[in-house]
Amino acid sequence: MKNSKHSWAEPYKIKMVELLKMTTPAQRKKAMKEAGYNTFLLKSEDVYIDLLTDSGTSAMSDRQWSGMMMGDEAYAGSRNFYHLEKVVQDVYGYKYLIPTHQGRGAENILSKILIKKGDIIPGNMYFTTTRLHQELASGKFEDIIIDEAHDPENEFPFKGNVDLVKLEKLIKKHGAEKIPYVSMATSVNMAGGQPISMKNLKELRALTKKHKIRVIHDMTRVAENAYFIQQREKGYQQKTIREIVKEINSYTDGATMSAKKDALVNIGGFLAVNDWDVFEEARNMVVVYEGLHTYGGLAGRDMEAMAIGIGESINDDHIRARVGQVIYLGEKMMEYGVPIVKPIGGHGIFVDAKKFLPHIRQDQFPAQTLAAEIYLDAGVRTMERGVVSAGRKANGENYFPKLELVRFTIPRRVYTQAHMDVIAESAARVYDRRNSIKGMKMIYEPKYLRFFQAKFEKL
Repeated sequence: MKNSKHSWAEPYKIKMVELLKMTTPAQRKKAMKEAGYNTFLLKSEDVYIDLLTDSGTSAMSDRQWSGMMMGDEAYAGSRNFYHLEKVVQDVYGYKYLIPTHQGRGAENILSKILIKKGDIIPGNMYFTTTRLHQELASGKFEDIIIDEAHDPENEFPFKGNVDLVKLEKLIKKHGAEKIPYVSMATSVNMAGGQPISMKNLKELRALTKKHKIRVIHDMTRVAENAYFIQQREKGYQQKTIREIVKEINSYTDGATMSAKKDALVNIGGFLAVNDWDVFEEARNMVVVYEGLHTYGGLAGRDMEAMAIGIGESINDDHIRARVGQVIYLGEKMMEYGVPIVKPIGGHGIFVDAKKFLPHIRQDQFPAQTLAAEIYLDAGVRTMERGVVSAGRKANGENYFPKLELVRFTIPRRVYTQAHMDVIAESAARVYDRRNSIKGMKMIYEPKYLRFFQAKFEKL
C-alpha cells in the first residue's frame, strides 16, 4: 500500500440508540428566546446534538450497566465502596478515598479543610467551581499557568504547564505558610483542554517539596492528559496510559475528581489523599455535607459503575478513539477556516470568539452570542467560556479573560463521525455570516456561577 495512513475507529459497537428530536429554525428561535439566549437554559429535548458538556453525558458500557444491577445499597459499609476504594488505590495510587456526589463536593470539603482566611491558592488557570470554593473559604486564587496558555494561536504542546517563576514569586511575596496547596489541573479546561507535561510536573513537585507545599490535583480528565504525554513527550511513547496516569498522580498529594468525565459515569466523584490527617478530617466532614464516609452522597450502584468506568478510562484503545474524534472535529473546523484554540485539546474544540466575531466588544459577550447562533443554525448546543464564565471580582468588576471561547464539548462514546461533520458544517455556515451577527446585553445575573442561569437579550 502506498498510503500508510491509519484512520481511528471506535473500539466498541452500538447495541442501543436514543432517538433525537429534529427541530425547525422557527422552533429553535422560539426556544432560544425563551432560554434568554443561554444554552444552559434550553430544554434538552429541543437540542439535536448536545455539546454543552462532557460531564455526566458519556455512554456507559454493558459492563457498567451490569455493575449497576449489583449495587449494594447498605447505608454503611457497601461492598461497592470497597471495590471503588481498591480501584482508586490500584489505578490512581492514592491511599485514602472519600466519595462525594460529584467533583464540587470534593472541592468544597477540601477548601474548608485546607484554606484559611488570607491564603493564596496558585493554580494553572482557574476553573469556575474550584475558584468559587476557594473564595468562599476566604482564599484567593492566583493564576500561574504559562503565558502561552492565554494565546489561542500558540501551538506549544503543553499549554497547561505551571510557570515555576510565577510560583516562586508568589512564595517569595506571601511566604510558603500562606500557600496551603498548589491547585494543579491536568487537561486544563479553560485553556482549551490543554495538557501539562510530565517534566513540568516533576519540576513542580521538586519546588513544592522544597517549600513544604502540597500539590492537589484536579484529575477530572487525567487520562486525556496522559494520552498527550504519551504522544508528545520524549520517553513516554512505549508507556501505557495506565502507567502514565499513575506517574502523574505520584507527583501530587491528593486529588479532587469529577468522575462524570474520564470515569464515564452519569454522577459521582471523590476526594483522594495521601495524608492521614486530611483524610480523617474529610471523613468527618463528608458526613456533614454529603453522606456517610462509605457512600458520600452516592448509591452503591453509582460507585460500582464508577469503579468499572475508571478501568475502562485508562484503556489505550478507548482514549485513542476518544481524543481522535475530538481531533477529527477540530481539523474539519480548521479546513473551513473557523478559528479554534491550538493545539487541539482532549475533550472538545474551543472556538476563538474574539477572532470569530472581532466586531463585538467583550462586554457585549461575543462567546455567549456565538453559542446562541450555533444553536439557532442547526440545534447544536455548545457553551460559553469567556467573560460570563469568568464572573466578577470582589469589587464587583467583571473579569475580562484573554480567552473568550465557545466550547464544543464531546461526550464520550455518544456521537458518530457523521455528527462531527454536521457540527463542523454548522460552525462554517455561522462563520460565513459572522459580519451580520450582533452582540448581547445581560438582563439577569445570579449571585454565583452566573453562566449557568444568566439571561440575555440581543442588542
